[in-house]
Amino acid sequence: MLLLATVGSYAAIGLLFAGAFLTVGISRVDPVSKGSGIGFRLIILPGVAALWPVLLTRWIRGRGHAT
Repeated sequence: MLLLATVGSYAAIGLLFAGAFLTVGISRVDPVSKGSGIGFRLIILPGVAALWPVLLTRWIRGRGHAT
């Protein structure tokens, strides 16, 4: 039960984060994506939801490359 709750929580946070990131944060992390269409954003939505801790870190730092 704990594993299921943990995975569910991770997924829920990921989907909430993806909504915010795909509307506001993506252009800060990747300036080339500015003005990209809804199709592109829908394609990357699963990856953004799955990798939300990494992308949150990059969004806070304001850059796309880890140095």
